Amino acid sequence: MRIIFMGTPEFAVASLAALVESGAKVVAVITATDKFGGRGGKTLLQSAVKKYAVSQEIPVLQPKNLKGKNFLATLRTYKADLQVVVAFRMLPKLVWAMPPLGTINVHGSLLPAYRGAAPIHWAVINGEQETGVTTFFLKHAIDTGDLLLQKRLAIGPNESTGEVYERLMALGAEALVESIDLIAQGKTQGTPQDDSKVSHAPKIYHDTAKMDWSASAKTCHNLVRGMNPFPAAWTTMDGNEVKVLKTIIITDPEVLAKADNHKSGTLIPLHKGETYTKEAPGIAITTGENGLLELLEVKPAGKRKMSGADFRNGIRLEEARVI
Repeated sequence: MRIIFMGTPEFAVASLAALVESGAKVVAVITATDKFGGRGGKTLLQSAVKKYAVSQEIPVLQPKNLKGKNFLATLRTYKADLQVVVAFRMLPKLVWAMPPLGTINVHGSLLPAYRGAAPIHWAVINGEQETGVTTFFLKHAIDTGDLLLQKRLAIGPNESTGEVYERLMALGAEALVESIDLIAQGKTQGTPQDDSKVSHAPKIYHDTAKMDWSASAKTCHNLVRGMNPFPAAWTTMDGNEVKVLKTIIITDPEVLAKADNHKSGTLIPLHKGETYTKEAPGIAITTGENGLLELLEVKPAGKRKMSGADFRNGIRLEEARVI
């Protein structure tokens, strides 16, 4: 079976590598065009997928226009039986319908849940206890094609998007290889998605990551871990942006009592022994419903990442202070 692989970021590399290592015949790779970036914008940056493909001596195509006549003509010359898409852009029908076996996609959710650009982020933000990966056949409307294979993954209550991403990356590669085997065996009967169970995972913007301290402690905590490592949840203090990278929900009744009579968004000093590590004085912030979150890791504007204890020392917090 001749396969063309389409993808760009590191998430896609695991799937491409799994195909290559399984002995699949990947005849070409399609990825994003090179871009200038780095310090001063003078370094030519290649996608993670391109770097891997080059290392494996797989031909690489980097079209700007997926409907361009030259690109389509070149694509046909590879005579692919199947195309695989992992974390790439939306394809026109001229492309996804070209191979006789169609085009399959690896998506980081249990479709039809979390259709869209940021399924891992939104699963964590919404406090889901489970997610997974889905392989499905492409059709025109995004993330709507018939399901081929799904694998499930539990999400821990303090796990970040970055941590879930790493585990889903490996699970997606595993699911892809199994899906290719099913197709090779002629078991290509997809299962239609149940549209009554659809949820969406729209693109994440800077304002999506803004903390609303009037929300519950659980909601605030989930936003922090859902935005970690990128783009990172943030709040403002003295007119400056502070990234909130890691938190923990405080459940000790005696420590929770510190939130009494304080409005949401109030910084509260914690004594040694009241903190998550128990090793140093820390800092907490009040949330809605009398909740309290300990700030474990933050990054003030223009400064390095630091622990909550170091942050407290830096702002010289000795008593409650509203931000």
